Amino acid sequence: MTANEDQEMELEALRSIYEGDECFKEQSQVCFQYRVGNHEDSKAFLLEISWPESYPETAPHISLDAFFNNRISPELKQIIVSKLEEQVEANLGTAMTYTLFEWAKENQEALMEDHQPVSTTVTLTTSGSEASTLNVTIKKKEKKEQLTKAQKRKMASRTDNKGELPRGWNWVDVIKQLSKTGGKDDD
Repeated sequence: MTANEDQEMELEALRSIYEGDECFKEQSQVCFQYRVGNHEDSKAFLLEISWPESYPETAPHISLDAFFNNRISPELKQIIVSKLEEQVEANLGTAMTYTLFEWAKENQEALMEDHQPVSTTVTLTTSGSEASTLNVTIKKKEKKEQLTKAQKRKMASRTDNKGELPRGWNWVDVIKQLSKTGGKDDD
């Protein structure tokens, strides 16, 4: 079999194996991404594997340069890539993309045990020669619900001086409710 036929067979196999898997993404016919771990997990990473023309006889290109991986230190990325390249050496000459993705999933904890989230430094320059540095730590902040002025006024008019709603504020007026629904029929 030629390298092209091997690639076509592996591509077909990957599509059938990862069909419906939100972690797998086919970038092109020779480039694939797999997210190892949950989106919210700080130890999750995005593994990208691309095939050269002579794959599987030659090693695929392994990358962790996706934006998703910005919080991982370059040293840790290099360690992960080198451990994956060891797996490539063991599987050279065979279809190995699935094997590499699965190996990364199984060994995620070991690969990411030394992980410390990296803070990104951004330098902002103004029209003068002064430069200010801003450290940005990547964390999800809970968004507080925004109320309009009218909603705030209505809330204030309903509450007492302690900010508590008066007793029975959500009770249904029984007579109004019965007049709308009809109550009992007297025959």
